[in-house]
Amino acid sequence: MSRVAVVLFNLGGPDSPEAVKPFLFNLFNDPAIIGLPSPFRFLLAKLISGRRAPIAREIYAKIGGKSPLLEQTEAQAAALTKVLVSRGFEVQTHVAMRYWKPFAGEALAKVKAFAPDHLVLLPLYPQYSKTTSGSSLKQWREEEAQVGLTAKTHVVCCYPTESGFVSAVAALTAEALERVKAAGQEAPRILFSAHGLPKKVVEGGDPYQGQVEATVTAVVARLNRPDLEHQVCYQSRVGPLEWIGPGTDQEIERAGAEGKALVIVPIAFVSEHSETLVELDLEYGELAKHKGVPHYERVSTVQTHPLFIDGLATLVSGALTVEGRPCSHLDGRLCPLDRTDCPHPGPPLS
Repeated sequence: MSRVAVVLFNLGGPDSPEAVKPFLFNLFNDPAIIGLPSPFRFLLAKLISGRRAPIAREIYAKIGGKSPLLEQTEAQAAALTKVLVSRGFEVQTHVAMRYWKPFAGEALAKVKAFAPDHLVLLPLYPQYSKTTSGSSLKQWREEEAQVGLTAKTHVVCCYPTESGFVSAVAALTAEALERVKAAGQEAPRILFSAHGLPKKVVEGGDPYQGQVEATVTAVVARLNRPDLEHQVCYQSRVGPLEWIGPGTDQEIERAGAEGKALVIVPIAFVSEHSETLVELDLEYGELAKHKGVPHYERVSTVQTHPLFIDGLATLVSGALTVEGRPCSHLDGRLCPLDRTDCPHPGPPLS
């Protein structure tokens, strides 16, 4: 039986108040985030992380002083391993964070010690962006070359409409809609909220926005409620650049002006962290109350939902049949050709 190692990629988050500043420095020193030449990027990352660290520490203080992302990702890794073992795999699953521990190097050492025949790289970002999945995969390849792994490597680039992921989001959303109905609100509006990107990144060929919209279309179809009102929106804008929109905060204000109840679905996150627990729950929850939104209901991220984990296991199985190039959950290019940052080399699926 072939031995399989799976590496789950995620953003990472500070594990203590002292880790906040170096975490932010690592984030802003990533060329996928700030595209300046190295010396200038380093200095700018030092400046930004120093200025933002006190604010960020206050944010993390609201959720216990640290990010819960690692524990949740480890739980997803354990759940995925269990499903893969039940399907007959000899497998180990490891976690590689991009901006805080455990870094890629730690996962690489564990993979090398396991000596697998096959290695599957699986970002926990359903929608591809060069700033997230692309950055993690690039870093892995750079460090992998120094370690000398011999396993056959298989890469999952994206899975925006994968059935297990979509079904899990739809199931959690349906439960939230029932709670809203029980509270006496008959016609809520769903806001599918994703992390934003600067407009220039998308205009430069990044496929993220189109893939987010594809996820929303698939979830709405799975809900099968033709009269359901919904809107895609984007959160977490920072800095002076123009970002893709509409903003989640703007949509909350609009709902308040129209007297609309809201169901907020984090559509690009599969785990809880500061952007869900603080931004969506606390900051936007308070905004909704202040702007007169009659009911504000936030849907959980999929985390270890059985449908999602089963979908991840299917992604691993499918990836093992593809070698030498990244694969989507449909083993074909999902993006139109003008999305030049798409990592898939083939023609778009018809």
